[in-house]
This record gives sequence, C-alpha cells and structure tokens, in this order.
Amino acid sequence: MLKEFKSLLPYLRRYRWHYAFGLLSLVIVDAAQLLLPQYLRRAVDSIAADGSRSVVAAVGASMVATAAAIAIGRFLWRYFIHGASRRIETELRDRLFARLMSLPGPYFGEHAAGDIMARATNDMQAIRKATGMAFVAFVDGAFMSVAILAVMIAQNPGTTLLTIAPLPLISVLIVVFGSMVGKRFERVQALYSGMSSVAQETFQGIRVVQSFVKEDEFAGRFSDANDRYREASMRLVMIYGFFFPLISFLAGLTTLVLMVAGGAAVIENRMTPGALAAMLSYLEMLIWPMIGAGFTVNMLQQGAASLKRVNEVLNSEPEPRFAPGAVEVHDVSPRGGVAFNGLTVLYPGASRPALEGVELAVGEGRVLGVLGRVGSGKSTLIKTLPRIVEAPRGAVSLGGVDVGSYPLEALRSAIGFVPQDSFLFSDSLRANICFADPDLPPSRFEEVVAIAALERDERLFARGWDTVVGERGLTLSGGQKQRVAIARALARDPELLVLDDSLSAVDAETEEAIVEALLADRAGKTTIIVSNRVSTLRRADLVAVLDGGRLAQFGSPAELAEADGFYAEIAALQALSAAPAGEERADA
Repeated sequence: MLKEFKSLLPYLRRYRWHYAFGLLSLVIVDAAQLLLPQYLRRAVDSIAADGSRSVVAAVGASMVATAAAIAIGRFLWRYFIHGASRRIETELRDRLFARLMSLPGPYFGEHAAGDIMARATNDMQAIRKATGMAFVAFVDGAFMSVAILAVMIAQNPGTTLLTIAPLPLISVLIVVFGSMVGKRFERVQALYSGMSSVAQETFQGIRVVQSFVKEDEFAGRFSDANDRYREASMRLVMIYGFFFPLISFLAGLTTLVLMVAGGAAVIENRMTPGALAAMLSYLEMLIWPMIGAGFTVNMLQQGAASLKRVNEVLNSEPEPRFAPGAVEVHDVSPRGGVAFNGLTVLYPGASRPALEGVELAVGEGRVLGVLGRVGSGKSTLIKTLPRIVEAPRGAVSLGGVDVGSYPLEALRSAIGFVPQDSFLFSDSLRANICFADPDLPPSRFEEVVAIAALERDERLFARGWDTVVGERGLTLSGGQKQRVAIARALARDPELLVLDDSLSAVDAETEEAIVEALLADRAGKTTIIVSNRVSTLRRADLVAVLDGGRLAQFGSPAELAEADGFYAEIAALQALSAAPAGEERADA
C-alpha cells in the first residue's frame, strides 16, 4: 500500500515546513488536552474535601485558558496541514491534466472520458484526504495513545492495565479492516468511472439517442451502472457499519472495567474520586485514537487505491516529440511538398495493413486530391502527416524531411487539419474561428469567413459572431460546423492544409464555391483534399485513388477521367445523377 505514496515524496518535501508547523500545532493541542483531566481531578478532589470555591474558580479559569489555546492550535494545524494537502491536490491535478494533454490519440480510444474524469475528481479527493486528515489522525492517535497510557500507568498502574486489556484485540481488527477496505474501495472507484462514462456518452450523443427514441434504453444502462456502483458502495459501507460500532463496543468494555476496578479502588481509599474522574476522562480521550486508527487505515487504503489509478496515467508514455529512430531536425521549418515513400501502416491487432506500399508525391504549392471507397485508407494516409498515426521512418516526408524528424509542435503548427467530424468548443463563433490565433486581424477574419461561405449565415445567429454555439457545436447544422472548422484552419494560415472529406455536409454548389475561393487564397501553399465528389477533385493538380489500402491510380484529373478505373466510374455516375431529368430520358 505505502509504495504507491512514493510518487508524493517530492510534494511532501516541498511542503515539509507546512507539515512541520502543523505537526507542532497538533502536538501542542494534544498536550493541552492532556491537562484537562488533571484540572478535573483537582476540582473533584477539592469539592469532595472541603468544597473550596476559590480552588474551583482557579481550575475553571485554567480550563478556559487551556481551551482557548486548544482552539487556536486547532486552527493552525488545520491551516498548515489541510492547506498543504489542498496544494498537493491542486498540483497533482495540474500534472495529471498536463500529462493527459501529452498522451497520444490511441490512449483516449482505450480509456473512456468518464474514467479519466473520475481519476481527476473522486480519486484526487481520496488522495487529498490521505495527505491531510490521514496524517493528522495518525500523528494525533499515536501521540495521544502513548501520552494517555503513560499518564494513566504512572498514576494507577494496576487499574490501567486491567482497563486497557481489550486494546490488542482492537489493533488486530484495525489491520483486518484495512486490508478489506482497500480492495473494495478500488472496486467502487472503478464502477464510478463506468457510471460516469455511461452518462458522458449519453449526453454527448443525446441527439442520436432522442432521434432513435432510445431514452428508456439509455436510462436503463445508467440505472444498471448506478445499481452496480450502489451495491459496491453498500458492501464498503457494511464494513464501516460493522467496524466502528464494534470499536465503540470494545471501548465501552474498557469503561465498564474502569468503573468496576476504579470504583473498588476509591471505596478502598486506594484512589481519590478526582483520580477516577480523571482516568474516566482519559479513557474517553483514548477512544478517539482507537477509532482514528481505523480512519487512518481507511483513508490510507483509499488514497493508495486512488493514487494507483492516477499513477497509471502519470506513468503512461507521452507522445514523443520526435519519432523513435528519427534524425532530429531543429533548424528547418516544416514546409514544402509532400511525399509518401512506400508507406505501409498496420494497426495493432489488425489482420491486414490499412495502407500498403503507397508511393506518391506532390510538389510545394500544388493541390492533391484523394479518392477512394470507404475503408480504402484515405484518413489513415493523411493522419500520418501530423503523426496522428505514426508511420515507419522515411515513409512520409514534408519538404523532403521525414515528418518524424520535425519537433511535434512545429510539425502540427504547420498543418491545418480539418476532419469530417468537426469539433467545436462551447464558445462563441468568433472564438472558435480565432482558436489558433486569438489576435487575428479583423480584415483576415472577414476573409476566412467569406472563403468558408459563412458570411451569409451571420444573420441567422442571434448575436452574430459572438453567438455561443453550445457544447460540440450543438446549435449548428452539420454544414455550418464544417464551414466553421474550415475557417478556423484558414485563420491559422498553415503551410499545409488537409481537408478530410470536410465538405460532405455541404451542398455541391457551396462546396465548389468554397474550394475555388480556398485555393485562390492558398496560392503557393500545398493543399490536400479528400473528397468523393469528382467536381471538387477536378480542381486538384493530382489525384490519388486508393483501393484496399493500395494506390490504384495516380495522375491529373484529366488523365484519370480518360483512363479506366474507379475515378472514371465515379465521374460518370455523378455526371449521370446531376443531369436534368429530360437529358436522362433522351440518353435512355
């Protein structure tokens, strides 16, 4: 269990003075609490002897002063120790988020968003308690136990030894309790992650859920996940419900033993009434360290389980700045033509390559079109450029340099990538378009929205460009989202622009106008357009046709239209579907 806390050692060293001052304040509080039973003993003995009001008044004043010191000390240890644990939680959460930002795309395909969110919230709270309250409970319990037992044995050894006889049994129970809590808490956290994932997926796809009238089905899924979480939580609660009453019962037995043994000692004049009252007070104070030991084990077990889950993320390998085995290039800007040199990509677990032996090149300032059936490898091909998909060394180059040799941030800064499924942030349209350059000049802003054919939509938005689009662009149509994403990429003015079928939700006439304006704006810069509309690809300098992961055809649009193959077939079909009804009848 404790090995998981090794990762927190740098934080504990950083805040060692917070813990030192907090510990000092805690020890002062505990020492002051040890005085209270002694005041009680003096007062009771004084009342039993002669009832001197002056002695009782003096004792009362001392108790008030001691209580005030205890209150101040409690504030200080809470400020220092809980303050340190809060700072550790904040820094650890920042570190977790930063690591998540550096992880490769496949990591997020293997881990649900709900699970990641649970690690950043629930697990962080458990770690905070382990570095805060668990530390307090441990030090407080250890100091108070030793000090109280030392005082009680020094004053009445025989009675004390009889009274504390049940304590070894309590120690054994605490050890057993700790081992049971850790496993069950880890199970609870895992089920909480699953429940969060169901909720997150449902809300993200709420339009699809509602359009297919699947509300009841998804409510059932969430209910099942919620029930599993409740059942696991109840099994954990049952342990708490059994353990702490048992501790209280055993503590009650010690009180019973003290009343019997101590009462007999008072009757036989071997102990004063005040001494019995003091021992009873000490015994009540001793109950908290015993229960606190249970809390300590509980919080440490929960903290260890949560820290294990957080460390799994922190120990994950970040996306390498340079591709493994690549020659690092620092003084060359990513720009120029694009070349694929025998590119083969095999995804883990796949039986056949997504791409195999793809060989093609397009010069700087030229336009490459990509055409192919579904699953032919089009998206895989262009994802190798920004290293979203890692290609073999030397298989993909930009400006004559292997893409893996560029620093990752420089490479991706030079590429404007517009996927078919355009993601927008829950922010204004202006903020989404200016995402890469918040200081985009107003003149350039007007240019990019005009190129993306968005200026005609401005009047449809309640607050113009300051209209908030909602989570993932929920308030926009599919075509509007794609055009906002294109404007966002153009605002970056990248050396290489890649459109991955990102005009599929736009009508043919609008698509043609956008492509024409876009290519005019990007004169001299390389552009890659993936599309299944031949009318769009006709504007390309070269077109690559993929089939089953292989390069089936490559050439100019005019050459491919004259040759037999998929390009000519698609061109004929689209020309036929675009022909007026009268022409179709005449041809028939």
